[in-house]
Amino acid sequence: MLSYIFIGLALGSIYALAAASLVVTYESAGILNFAFGSMAFFCAKFFYWANQTHHWNLAVAAIVALCGVAPAVGVILYLGIFRFLRTRSTLIKIVASIGVSVALPAVALMIFGNDSINQAPGLAPIPVAHWTVFGAAVSLDQIIIYAFLVGVVVLGTIVMKFTDVGLRVRAMVNSEALTSLSGTNPSRVALGVWAVSGVLAGAAGIMAAPTISVSTSSMTLLMASAFAAVVAARLRNLGVAVAVALLMGVVTDLIQYWLPSNSQWATDLVQSVPFIILVGFLVYYLIRGGELGQERTGGGALDAAIRAEGADNLSASARFGASAARSRWFSPRSLTSMVPLVVLLFLPEFFSDFWLGLIARGFALAIIFLSFSLVTGDGGMIWLCQITFAGGGGLIAAELWLNQGMDPIVAALIGAVIMAPVGVLIGALTIRLGDLYVALVTLSFGLLVDQVVFTDQRFSPGLGGVRIGRPTFAVTDHQFAYFALAVFLIVGVVIVNLRRSSSGLAISAIRFSPTAARTLGISVVRVKLVLSGIAAFVAGLGGAMLSMYDQSSDPTTYGTFGGLVWLAVLVSIGVRSLTAALLAGIAFTVLPAVFQTYLHGPTWLQIPSVLFGLGAIGLATNPEGAVAMYARGLQSLIFGGLARIFGGSAPVLTADTLGDVDTDAVLRPGQDTRADDTGGPVAASAGAHAEPVR
Repeated sequence: MLSYIFIGLALGSIYALAAASLVVTYESAGILNFAFGSMAFFCAKFFYWANQTHHWNLAVAAIVALCGVAPAVGVILYLGIFRFLRTRSTLIKIVASIGVSVALPAVALMIFGNDSINQAPGLAPIPVAHWTVFGAAVSLDQIIIYAFLVGVVVLGTIVMKFTDVGLRVRAMVNSEALTSLSGTNPSRVALGVWAVSGVLAGAAGIMAAPTISVSTSSMTLLMASAFAAVVAARLRNLGVAVAVALLMGVVTDLIQYWLPSNSQWATDLVQSVPFIILVGFLVYYLIRGGELGQERTGGGALDAAIRAEGADNLSASARFGASAARSRWFSPRSLTSMVPLVVLLFLPEFFSDFWLGLIARGFALAIIFLSFSLVTGDGGMIWLCQITFAGGGGLIAAELWLNQGMDPIVAALIGAVIMAPVGVLIGALTIRLGDLYVALVTLSFGLLVDQVVFTDQRFSPGLGGVRIGRPTFAVTDHQFAYFALAVFLIVGVVIVNLRRSSSGLAISAIRFSPTAARTLGISVVRVKLVLSGIAAFVAGLGGAMLSMYDQSSDPTTYGTFGGLVWLAVLVSIGVRSLTAALLAGIAFTVLPAVFQTYLHGPTWLQIPSVLFGLGAIGLATNPEGAVAMYARGLQSLIFGGLARIFGGSAPVLTADTLGDVDTDAVLRPGQDTRADDTGGPVAASAGAHAEPVR
């Protein structure tokens, strides 16, 4: 038993390093770093490349990795991305960091090779020395992990409590503006914090490699497990995070000691430990404190006052007042937005065979993306498990078609209907949580389903998953492409009419300010639960459509980490735009195939991932998304030119839902068209800042 405790403490120490890094960056920069796993992967990949591939001395490789590469990664990410995110919305922070988590591993594979690494060395020389302590074996790798964690905790405490550097870090956490006034450069302090975060990520990745291998999924799973300790610490308490991480590691290994190793129930329980701990602490905090809704936005009152002077801020009331206005179906903006829809309508006619199949699959994938538009774009809820609902709908539809002989369309609708109450349940569990907690809970839920449900032999009978057929009228790829496009347009029209209805106005009010919506008599809980159910239904329907195209429902298609990439791609194009959902679906299927077909070599295959990641990273400086930006430029070019030719003024295009046939956000005459982080319009009179509506 003692041997299991020692192993559990080593695992818990790695969790603790990850949790410490996450808490430090959140406390100092207001960013929960979803790219931590990718940073750990990059450093572990470099260490393996240096030590095993190029035969560097172990100590030299470790020193270069931990003292050179790891802090350099943290500094570069801060200077290039994270310094722009401090005052952005939670959604933009999460998606931009997810973009880093998509692009950085691809860069590592391009530089260090894409060979799979199932066994990797740690920091101890091979063969690893072992000792016996009270009858239990302890390895040198474990001792190094213990010593590193103790050193980090002790040194960190001394620096933060008793040095001038620690005083400056604590000052920046409280108020960046006041720190600047005291003569300290906040950027330099932040640079140091991110360098330390990089070192902790590198150490966690290298030390975990002998146990969990060097892969993107294993490192990201390490980060997701550490999130449980971060939630237990309420995102801020470093001591609690470390203690809970150690406890989580010990509990995980004791379960393996107490329960039979060949038991599927024991395996599922071990994989569920982080989720159980996360939910347990959330329930405790909710019962004790009522709500968990305040996330750090950076700084104090002076910082908030300074941000209020910027162009990205406007009171919720003013934004709602602008977004509540509705315009005509055939307004210039609507006509402009229909151009890509018309082009895509004829796209299947210009391609055949391989490319036609990719387009058809992209149309099916776009239906799933519409669920992101509903839950995140309209509802403002940052759900990271929409791909899980898609997988559930696809698996249920395949089961009904294969075992019950149902028509595939009927089976797809039943699968979608079953997903709706699951979405309502998730909504009910997260309704009182703040955005970050919602993101963490839904991410953990998705990972739990991945590891417990989708791995069940019933859903993974072999290579390819559970078979499902296509409708008789959509057997060929050409027919299926138009079938999927028709389903997309039907769901899109329903969404448009929902946005233009009185319920849509209520959704907009809740999105911009739940508190203000309550004062208007709107039931925030009821509206969000209904929207959650609709979004889960759409995701389940899209998953069934995707399974129909593939003619099988493979759980590996619906892994939670893949859903993070989907969300990043969609948000980088435009999370509230129906056109963006269609473009994102096509881009996700066609772009990798272009590189694979025309640019040979393993290096080129990583370029699409880098591009998808860079698109999400671009939200740091362009939070409205690509469709909004380019559609506004196109509208200005076309209608501005007509206005100059025939006289008059060009119509105004807003950034809220550009590229969408819905027009629920039209600014009043004289207003600016800048965008806030949620994608909503920022109204400002010419030459002056908007006055807050009280």
